[in-house]
Amino acid sequence: MKISTKGRYALRMLIDLAEHRNGGFVALKDIAERQNISKKYLEQIIPILNNSDVLKTNRGSQGGYMLSRTPDKYTVGEILRLTEGSLAPVSCLEKDPVECERCGECATLPVWQGLYKVINEYLDGITLQDIIDRQKEHYTNDYSI
Repeated sequence: MKISTKGRYALRMLIDLAEHRNGGFVALKDIAERQNISKKYLEQIIPILNNSDVLKTNRGSQGGYMLSRTPDKYTVGEILRLTEGSLAPVSCLEKDPVECERCGECATLPVWQGLYKVINEYLDGITLQDIIDRQKEHYTNDYSI
């Protein structure tokens, strides 16, 4: 499994919105500048997030985007599933139940199922707020005199 640019940029964009949530709606150009991501690329990600009720949108001079929930209510797993689709390490696990004709005698299926479980548990155990808190902690502990 390899996370695409779309997934990584969506995560960065949502973290940016979480960090700036107290300032109201945030313009896409501001996110693009802070994150050093093309505004055009972010415009391609926005519809995916809008269609999933991840964002609130406001048009006009005070327009922009904001999270529709608090940062502790978004998991990395949720965001990556929206942008990447399935996080399954092999195609036979993309449907539940497994539809592979060999699943009954496949010696490797339990390996892939275990990996898939670990991936989902790990990514679903990390929220946007966790990432923000870790980043703050990193910079707080990095202080020297």
